[in-house]
Parts: sequence; structure tokens; C-alpha cells
Amino acid sequence: MVVVTTTGTRAEAQRLAAEAVLRRLAACSQIDGPMESYYVWQGISRVDEEWRLTLKTTSQRGPALLQWLRETHSYEQPQLVAIPVTLSDPGYARWVFEQTADRNADNDVETR
Repeated sequence: MVVVTTTGTRAEAQRLAAEAVLRRLAACSQIDGPMESYYVWQGISRVDEEWRLTLKTTSQRGPALLQWLRETHSYEQPQLVAIPVTLSDPGYARWVFEQTADRNADNDVETR
């Protein structure tokens, strides 16, 4: 599954991207932006600069990822969209499953 959210700053997108991977909630995170978002919030028309965060995970880890994002995101109501993946390369899918295995990863991740 692919989970998409947006943030108001690049720094927040970077923090969420890195933490989600280190916590094994996502196998990979990508940041796009900045981009312009047009929306109405609490009756006010808004245009804001945002960064899009795309996270790759499994359907088993997806609920935990969404819960963690709800708890750590700075927005009062963040965009949290989970999109099921219906077809992917088998090797890539295997890697995503391996990277998001629910285990203690503190000692087996090297940062570069």
C-alpha cells in the first residue's frame, strides 16, 4: 500500500519520512515539493505551500503507520490517504515486506 500525506514544512516532511522508515512502519518514504495546495478550512479559502510525503508499506503495517502519523503530524486534520497496490514487481514487494517486518530494528539499520 502507498500512504500519502502533506506537511507545511520540508523539515516536518523529512522528520516523518525518516522516522517512519526507522520505526519500520514504511519501507521507503519520498518527499515532493514544494507545491501549492488550494482548499477551504474552517470556512476560509486557503492557498498554502506544502510538501507531499509518499510512504510505501504493507496492508499489515498500514493501520499502525496511519495511527502514528495521526499522533505525530502537526496538522489538526492531516491528509492521510492509503492506496492499495494491486500490482508490483515481486522483488520490490518482497523488499517492502522485509523492511516493514514487525521487529526491533534498533540494531540492524545503518544510516548513510
